[in-house]
Amino acid sequence: MTDDLASSLRPALVLTALFAILLGLVYPLALTGIGQALFPYAANGSLIRDGNQMIGSDLIGQSFTAPGYFHGRPSAAGKGYDAMASSGSNLGPTSKVLAERVKADVAALAPPAGTPVPPDLVTTSASGLDPHISPEAAFFQIQRVAQARKLDDAAVRRLVTGHVEQPLLGFLGEPRINVLALNRALDNMAGKGAHSAP
Repeated sequence: MTDDLASSLRPALVLTALFAILLGLVYPLALTGIGQALFPYAANGSLIRDGNQMIGSDLIGQSFTAPGYFHGRPSAAGKGYDAMASSGSNLGPTSKVLAERVKADVAALAPPAGTPVPPDLVTTSASGLDPHISPEAAFFQIQRVAQARKLDDAAVRRLVTGHVEQPLLGFLGEPRINVLALNRALDNMAGKGAHSAP
């Protein structure tokens, strides 16, 4: 009986060890190597650098609150855009807490009477990390940003229009604007150092 058990266990243990090495070590290392060789920017987190300083990622939003910057979506991830706590608020459309927060956010944006607020300026994304806003959300903020920086509205509008990313293959997704990329371009247009990132 013991010999039968040993002969039955041996192949199972060998296969377990083999697949642990193949799938737990060889496969991940191979994919990491392929990613580093073919797509190093994406494989390393799509990090954005200013000289030697890492200032963000194309994939993770940041909190911009100064009036001279375009603001992104609200974030429910940790204390805001925390990749270690990625999540939405899990508040549904009947939530009083959500309704009150959205109402307060709309009031803080101070839209002119009758001007609708783009939904992505007052609602969080599912991940809480979304680095993009809709073109409408950016256009909504042009007057505030231009006024804070003493720039011509038309010049800021051209900058925003130039940063609209079209849907993948023309139909996958929606037009969007990366807030960090837009704010960096805004700093460059206004003279680097005129406004420091919050």
